[in-house]
Amino acid sequence: MKQTIFTLLVLISIGFMSCRKDRNDPDIKQYDQTQIQNYIAANGITDMLRDTTDGDTSGIYYKIISQGRGTPLDYSDQISFVFTVRSLDGKFISLDSLNANHFYGYLGHVSSSLPRGLQIAIHNLIKYKGTSARVIVPSRLAYGINGYGSGSSSNANTHIAGNQSLDYYINVVSNQELYDDAIISNYIKTKGLNGFTKTADGVYVKVATPGTGVDLINIDSYITNTYSGKFLNDVVFDSTSLQGATSSSFTVSDLVKGVQEGLTGQTAGAAVSIITPSRFGYGTAGSGTSISANVVLYFDFTIATVSN
Repeated sequence: MKQTIFTLLVLISIGFMSCRKDRNDPDIKQYDQTQIQNYIAANGITDMLRDTTDGDTSGIYYKIISQGRGTPLDYSDQISFVFTVRSLDGKFISLDSLNANHFYGYLGHVSSSLPRGLQIAIHNLIKYKGTSARVIVPSRLAYGINGYGSGSSSNANTHIAGNQSLDYYINVVSNQELYDDAIISNYIKTKGLNGFTKTADGVYVKVATPGTGVDLINIDSYITNTYSGKFLNDVVFDSTSLQGATSSSFTVSDLVKGVQEGLTGQTAGAAVSIITPSRFGYGTAGSGTSISANVVLYFDFTIATVSN
């Protein structure tokens, strides 16, 4: 009886092994390729190329939209780029290239906070500062089997499901000063704004209401005011009301340089709007987790009192 049971178990095991051996389950490379090719076809995407660097091993697809120039990028180079990203299943979409989706640092450190495939694509395919490109990163070079983010994979825009390839638009900035100015000019045009004057330093200032006070604001002035600060997607990141107050008080020297420049020479009663390029905002360091590196900022100030 024992011998019969043992023989039966052996035969069942062989049967299971045979079933596994005969199955044609795709490996992750095949899975990613099928997923990406289906996405390209379903969305009518044209002119995408497959990365053939190092013998067609990465599985990255890409399209150069605008080609930069200069010396090819190396992993030791410091770069600044902005991006948008969406998962191929459409459940994660992040289009905030005006604040959140910024990177500043060494190219070789991109993979410390972003997918390794993005780092590979910038080095091997984008190659130059000033290049804009569309890149589809396969899941194995993105966030792999575990995905990314919080909550359920069914939650929109909070979680990237496991084994999801990612569709990126990337712009590697060649000149931050010129890039910031183009972003500001486009914002003013798109919003139909008027009355802004560009200073010699590149700060845009609009005096909506001239002040009626006597004391002129200088770097050492202490002012009471109401204010708000926002990104150029009109998301407010700070304001007097968000601080739970009816007024705010500052020494002007404690404010970012762009605001210092915009307020200097104003008096009590003035209402001033200031758009400051990133170098006169929080620069390459950003501010905590709320303001990324190299972000243009828009401020509104209404000055109540000035003490010199």
